[in-house]
Amino acid sequence: MKVLGLMAGTSLDAIDLAVIETDGVTIGGLGPAGARPLDGGTRAALRQAAAALATWQPGEPLPAPAATAEALVTAAHEAAITAFLAAHEALAFDLIGFHGQTILHRPDQRFTWQLGDPQALADRFGRPVVGHFRQADVAAGGQGAPFVPLYHQALTARLTDCPGPVAVVNLGGVANVTWITPGAAPIAFDTGPANALLDDWALHHTGQPIDRDGRLAAVGQVDRGALAALLAHPFFARPAPKSLDRDAFGSGPLTGLSAADGAATLAAFTIESLAGAVAHMPAAPARWLIAGGGRHNPVLMRGLAARLAPAAVAPVEAVGWRGDSLEAEAFGFLAARSVAGLPLSLPSTTGVARPMPGGQLFRPSLVSR
Repeated sequence: MKVLGLMAGTSLDAIDLAVIETDGVTIGGLGPAGARPLDGGTRAALRQAAAALATWQPGEPLPAPAATAEALVTAAHEAAITAFLAAHEALAFDLIGFHGQTILHRPDQRFTWQLGDPQALADRFGRPVVGHFRQADVAAGGQGAPFVPLYHQALTARLTDCPGPVAVVNLGGVANVTWITPGAAPIAFDTGPANALLDDWALHHTGQPIDRDGRLAAVGQVDRGALAALLAHPFFARPAPKSLDRDAFGSGPLTGLSAADGAATLAAFTIESLAGAVAHMPAAPARWLIAGGGRHNPVLMRGLAARLAPAAVAPVEAVGWRGDSLEAEAFGFLAARSVAGLPLSLPSTTGVARPMPGGQLFRPSLVSR
């Protein structure tokens, strides 16, 4: 089937859209892809909702900012799909894979929450929608993340020149890795921060939502004491599989640093946490393929190439993949798997006890809006 996959990452930058033709096992082909930036009001509402939910516990009344943010997230997805369809007038698809916007992720409490209304999208566009991808995994004791390793595995199976294990990395708000070698189940886990702390630091110190092209970090000096304090977080000693909330790490150790030195230190934090992930793998990867917005940051990419040598480090475009739409493609792929009743997660990717189906199907109402 042809599936329109949607992804809004924890970096809060945009909604990615991509069409994939798949049966949930193999990749038959890829259709158009695109992105629509989140407007400043939606980003601000999401930050307000995250702050309001920082001390919230499941079962308590929802803070008002969360409801406001959910309505804005749903509207933003409707607008993104509408614009995408207008740009591709002849586009036909059978199903929508809707991830939503993660606002809270607490797998230790068996709770994860992605904002957005799948039924509203089904009614608006007259197509069935698969949403709530992560909930079944978390309810069964899994980490609920990373959730794209089976797509990484399907993509890697198409490569013809794999000299050894491959690591596929997503540098989004949080960084995650999938370790893949032929004949074995993929191993996956969150490795630490990627862009979230850098983005927040840049916004606070420069008013810009990102450190574009790593310009701020490039002129700063890494503070080794602050870096050591960041790397002392107990998360890094935990065995995989493991996952993170976007705001799991604070910037307290950076207090007193200049804007540039803080950015350089945070970039080094991402690099070192990825290098440390090798300790949780059966063997060091021979190749690292980098997806997500962080691959556009030259400071991160140069640092990773130096730190992970002699392994090859390259953006996923080096093997013909679409780095900006990879996760949107993945949730289209997972939507097809959900409809087919196939597992979306494995013990080796989220720590769930058994291969776990997931996702919830929302059919268009007889009377749509």
